[in-house]
Amino acid sequence: MSVFWQLFFCVYSFSIFDKNQKYTLKRHLHILLFLLLVLFGCISKNKKEKDLSLNSSEDSLSIYFSLANDVSLPFRDRQNYNQKAFGIIKNQKDDSIKKVNLFKIANRYYNMNDWPSFQKVSKLILEKSKNDKDSINIAKAYTYLGDYYQSQTISDSAFLNYFRAEKIYLKTNDDFNLAKTYITKADLQLNEGDFFESEITVFKALKILKGKKDLSNDIYDSYNLLGIIYNEREEYEKALEYHNKALFALEDKSIPLELQLKATSLNNIGFVYLRMHNFKKAQIYFKKGLEQKDLFSGNTVLYAMLLDNLAYSKFKSKEFEGLPFQFYDALKIRDSLKLESGIILNKIHLSEYYAFKKDTLKAIQFAKQALNLSRTTKKSRNTLDALKQIAIVDPKNVSKYSREYIQLNDKMLKTERKMGEKFSRIEYETNEIKDQNSSLQEKNKTLVYVFSICTLLGLFFYVYKTQQAKNRELLFKQQQQIANENIYNLMISQQNEIELTRIKEKKKVAQELHDGVLGRMFGIRISLDSLDKLDEAEAVFKRQKYLIELKNVEQDIREISHDLNREKSELINNFVSILNKLFEDQRNTYSSKLITSFDPEIKWDLISNIEKINLYRIVQEGLQNCNKYAEADIIKVEFKSKNNILILTIEDDGIGFNTNKTKNGIGLYNIEYRAKECKGTVTIKSAKGEGTVLTIKVPIEPNSNLQNNDI
Repeated sequence: MSVFWQLFFCVYSFSIFDKNQKYTLKRHLHILLFLLLVLFGCISKNKKEKDLSLNSSEDSLSIYFSLANDVSLPFRDRQNYNQKAFGIIKNQKDDSIKKVNLFKIANRYYNMNDWPSFQKVSKLILEKSKNDKDSINIAKAYTYLGDYYQSQTISDSAFLNYFRAEKIYLKTNDDFNLAKTYITKADLQLNEGDFFESEITVFKALKILKGKKDLSNDIYDSYNLLGIIYNEREEYEKALEYHNKALFALEDKSIPLELQLKATSLNNIGFVYLRMHNFKKAQIYFKKGLEQKDLFSGNTVLYAMLLDNLAYSKFKSKEFEGLPFQFYDALKIRDSLKLESGIILNKIHLSEYYAFKKDTLKAIQFAKQALNLSRTTKKSRNTLDALKQIAIVDPKNVSKYSREYIQLNDKMLKTERKMGEKFSRIEYETNEIKDQNSSLQEKNKTLVYVFSICTLLGLFFYVYKTQQAKNRELLFKQQQQIANENIYNLMISQQNEIELTRIKEKKKVAQELHDGVLGRMFGIRISLDSLDKLDEAEAVFKRQKYLIELKNVEQDIREISHDLNREKSELINNFVSILNKLFEDQRNTYSSKLITSFDPEIKWDLISNIEKINLYRIVQEGLQNCNKYAEADIIKVEFKSKNNILILTIEDDGIGFNTNKTKNGIGLYNIEYRAKECKGTVTIKSAKGEGTVLTIKVPIEPNSNLQNNDI
């Protein structure tokens, strides 16, 4: 802007400086003003371009979209503008507007044949639509992915995506998009040679479109497809009927002229006549097609096709005016656009032309070029056409080309048949999955109802079950008390029997002492008193005799003492004998081997009756658990004493269990409860496949049994 003002002041000063030379000044002033305006325009243009290149705001989005769609720009520039627009959209809030803009991005990639980018954006839209549960855009994204796979000639994937979109449109009653999807699917089936199914799909679309307004474009597409299908099936009259219906549909002024659909229909009608060998009529329609306004600039591909078809129909009519130049013109256009199928067909036509002109070298040359190019494409029909032509112009190798033609034709027919079967299988499997999902939904509903009823029943019986559990616990305690009383009574009974035996033994000892020991001692005492009346020699002899007799009495007393000690040992071992009776029952009842051991250092007389009862019940419960759950071959029960602690160990080599996951049952609860009653502890070590070790530790308190009778 500073340059502008400097120039302005220069012009102004110059005009003031020389007022007398009006004409000259006026002329110079006009020149300078013109230069000034040009300079200012350049500065403004550069500034605008700079602002555009730097501006990445959403205001630039429409500009980037417009530039990305500008076919006059180089591919890289269009791609770059679309990428810039994509960069702006990525930062937008996730809403419906963002999806609309993403579809615009995808459309521009489609128009510039950037298939990887088109697929990437379509998948992104599908992902976002699924996250938002947006059925309309999910279906549209499936359609876009179908277009991508069709462009890559991956027909099964294309069909699957179209079919998914179709199911959503059916569910949402979106007739407009459903009809479009039918038309697209029919076109795919046509390309794969599945003419019958393609025809059915087109009529499905027409059934929806019938009577609808503002759908002339879709009606045209449907009639045009039917015309092509019947032409492929060599039903030429039907083909002409539907192509003419398509032309009639174009009378609707809502269809844009720039689509060049009339030229398309004229070309298709001409092609039907070409197949019917009515070459004169074919020429008429091809010429009409070429006469359509702005055809070359609006649809260069169609222009090249019409030109090649016109040249071929003229050649077949043996009218050689403009030939072979029209063939070459069409080939040049197709070559510049890299239209491989068109190039192959053009070269086949040129081969036919030069074969007719007896120029065998060129005929073979063009046929070979067409064959080599067709082998690089994925379209078998192109290769078949090229093989057919080269077999005609190169008779020396006709057998080789004929074999390849037959093999490829058989392969193509099998492929088309398999693809048709695959399409049917996709429809069947998708419908089957849908039916399964519906069935699962019904089952889920039933499960919900059942679960609700069960929950109500559970709540209804909760209080009852809780009370019942409390009653069971109380009953169990009562049963435990009765069992303890029974064991205690058993021990009392045993004690009474022992007491009776002890009394008998006491009487026996008393009798022995009275009748034997005391009588003999009394006799010895009397005899010793009589020694004083004897002389010394005789007294010595007698004394010696009485001493021997005293030794015998001493021995008798010792034997009686031993009998008393043995009685006390039997008294102590009474609890052990009760346990041994339990062990004997275990061995007689179960097949597992039972090994028992008792530490002789255990002071059973220091253990109270209550503790003995609890220990007995723990052993009984432990053996019962081994029998019920352990599946053990060997069971070991050991009593030992260490540091005034009685240690009871019950060990088995059974299947074991996970102590972290398994909840304590009533049996383990009872063991822990009884150990606690004895002020003891319980330790359980077990693992699956490694057996179980149950350890009970009970302290032996010397004063704990002073007020209790020994058992």
